Amino acid sequence: MYRQGDVLIVPLADEAVPASAARTAPEPRDSRGRLVLALGEVTGHAHAIAGPGTLICEASSSSPLLHLPEGGRVVHEEHAAIVLPKGWYRVVRQREYVPGAFRIVAD
Repeated sequence: MYRQGDVLIVPLADEAVPASAARTAPEPRDSRGRLVLALGEVTGHAHAIAGPGTLICEASSSSPLLHLPEGGRVVHEEHAAIVLPKGWYRVVRQREYVPGAFRIVAD
C-alpha cells in the first residue's frame, strides 16, 4: 500500500480487477497533462499521475481504479513523489466523521 497525504493507493491482484474495467476509455487530463487522483479543495494542489495511465470508476464503488500499464509516479506539491510499479490500484480518499455522516477530507 502507498499513502500520499489523504490518498491511499492499494495494489490489486489481477483477479480482483472487474472485467468491465479493461473496456473503459482513458480519463481526461488536466491542462498540465496530469491524471488527477484528488484535487485539494482548499489549496488547489493535486495528487496526480504525470505519465500514462487510466482511471476507471466502478459503478459499484466510490473508490476509482487506476491502471498503470507502464508504472507511474504520483506527484503532489507538498509531498514526496511515489513511484508505482505497473499494475492495477484502488484509489481511496481519506474520510472523516462529522455528526451524522462521513465526508472526504478537504485539504
